[in-house]
This record gives sequence, structure tokens and C-alpha cells, in this order.
Amino acid sequence: MAERIVVKIGSSSLTSDEGGLNRSKLDFFASELSALKRAGYQVVLVTSGAVAAGFRAIGYTSRPKQVHEKQASAAVGQAMLMQAYQESFGRDGYIAAQILLTRADFSNRRRIESALMTMEELLRQGAIPVINENDTVATEELKFGDNDMLSSLVANLVKAKQLIILTDTDGLYTADPRFNQDARRIERVTQISEDLMQLAGGSGSSVGTGGMRSKLEAARIAMRGGVPAFVGRAAEPGDLALAVSGIGKGTYFDTSLGNLPVKKQWLGFHSMPQGRIIVDDGAELALRNGGKSLLPAGVRESEGDFHPGDVVEVLGLSGDTIGRGVVNYESMQLKAVAGMNSDEVKRRIDVSRIEVIHRDEWITLKA
Repeated sequence: MAERIVVKIGSSSLTSDEGGLNRSKLDFFASELSALKRAGYQVVLVTSGAVAAGFRAIGYTSRPKQVHEKQASAAVGQAMLMQAYQESFGRDGYIAAQILLTRADFSNRRRIESALMTMEELLRQGAIPVINENDTVATEELKFGDNDMLSSLVANLVKAKQLIILTDTDGLYTADPRFNQDARRIERVTQISEDLMQLAGGSGSSVGTGGMRSKLEAARIAMRGGVPAFVGRAAEPGDLALAVSGIGKGTYFDTSLGNLPVKKQWLGFHSMPQGRIIVDDGAELALRNGGKSLLPAGVRESEGDFHPGDVVEVLGLSGDTIGRGVVNYESMQLKAVAGMNSDEVKRRIDVSRIEVIHRDEWITLKA
């Protein structure tokens, strides 16, 4: 099977500062993506730009702030965006296929598996899936982090060789290069620490919604799913191919982890936890590094109203999230036996499995 590359392009890379599509920019990126196709890769594009493309066409003088105004702008702009992609890719002999997704789609295992089947078939047929958030029906703030988060979830879903997040800066720096001449670009990252996150600032554009911090969050999720990431710039012909080859203008985020099954992806990144369980240091170590199940003896306390089959978050004594898992206990049952050994638990309550969370129903989110 051909290797898959997921490329994310943000609003600021596709539009003018005042809003509206910049067709020369869009044509450039379409040409770069087509070159990857000719090189033998399967290409998936995650694009922003619907709101930015549409708000002036519908009559707003500046990017709207209200949700319903953004939705109206996206309804106009998404059609304009896809028409532009169809025309640009068509010149190179490729067809673009629109896929609109929301967070709810990822939260529902059947829906996201259906979306994956659609992407698989489009790739088999040689089309370029063009994915965007379905802004016209979103009920919360219209952003996956300017689609950064969406791109990492898609990259994990299709088991991409690499996630390429294109932006208007050439990677992550030790300081803001616009104001500090001593700022140094960080070439490679193997672990995204909190110190590294502190280097990321806010959004640099009035048109887009994402900053470097959201790109680091996306890279972290891609890495956990076994997909290496690149965050940087493609401004000249051939730059995207260089990024894929490992010598691009940006920062590379490497991972030694393997791809996650769809079930584990859903558990770790899409499920809605119904409660929290706090565990002791021994249980944390066993869950993180030992590949063990969580037993009642390692539980300190629990929060929330959950039932067998629900997803819960598991935290260490420090308060940091360790991971998520499918719980086998009622919340009241777990409160009654927290800290007890397995024999004592069996004498006190009736449960189908002694494990609070079985290792097959668990994903570690903190290395």
C-alpha cells in the first residue's frame, strides 16, 4: 500500500489578511500536493478557510465573532473553497472529495469508522480527500484549534506515514523570532514537555484561529498515535516534498510508538469520560510502564457517576492524567472497595471482573 501523508493548511495560508481566498496561494499548495501524488504518495488534505473565504462574500466587513455569523460565512465559504480545490487539482488531473467532520463524529465509533471507510475508498480510487470541520452545524466554538487537532486525529485514523502541518513560520523557536534576534529554531523534538509548550504563543493572524500551541497539541496526539509530525513552512516549489523527505523548513516531531487501532484511538482521543479515578504511585507505574490492569488495591478515590462499560479518566496523586479506560464497576461499588485487595473485594461485592480497568480496555496518554 502506498504511504499516506496528511497535510494541514490553515486559513492564513489560503486567504488574504482582509479575508477571501487567495487563489494564487491555493493553486501553489494544490500543485505541491499534486507533486506528492505523482511521487506515489496517497494524500489527505485537512484544510481551514471556509469562514475566512466566505465572510466578505456574504456581506460582513470583518471576520465575524458570533457563532451563527461564522456558520453563515462557512456555508458560503465552504462551497467557494471546494470549487477552488476542484479547479486547482483538476489542472493536474486529480479530483478532490469533500469530507466534513465534527467532534461528535469522532466521539461516535460507528460514525468515525464509516468516515474511515469512505476515506479508504477515495484513496483507492486516486482521489484527494479534502477534510474540514463542519462549521455550519457545530454548536461550540468553530475550531479544532484551526483544524490542527482535526489533522492529528485524521492522521492517526488513516495511519499516516507523516502529518505535515503547514504554517506561516518555519517551525518552533526558543523565542519569538519576530522580536528576539537570538531565537533559535528547534530542529527535532522527541517529547513535548510542558516547558516546550510554554514556548508556543497565540495566534499570529486576524484571519486564522490557531497558534503554535495548538500545533504542538496536535503533534503530541499524532506522536501518541504513532505518526511523526512536521510543523513548518512551504513557500517555494518543492518545499512540501522536502518536508516529507526530512529536510523541510520547520520542526520535526519524532515518535517510536506504533500506530494505534481505531478502538484505542477512540478510547484515548474521542470518548467522553464519565468520571475520574485517582490511583496510588504503584498503580500509576504499573499502568504506565508495566502493561498491567488496574485493580481495586491501587485506587485511592473516584469522582463522578459512572457504570460498567463507561470510559473514565485515571489520574495519579499529582493530579496529572495518566490515561483512559473502560471501567468494570459502578461508581458506588468502587468507592466501597477502593484500596482493598482482590479477595476482600470478592467478599464484599459482586462484579463480573475483578479488574477496575482491564489492560485491553486501557490507553496510556502520559509517557
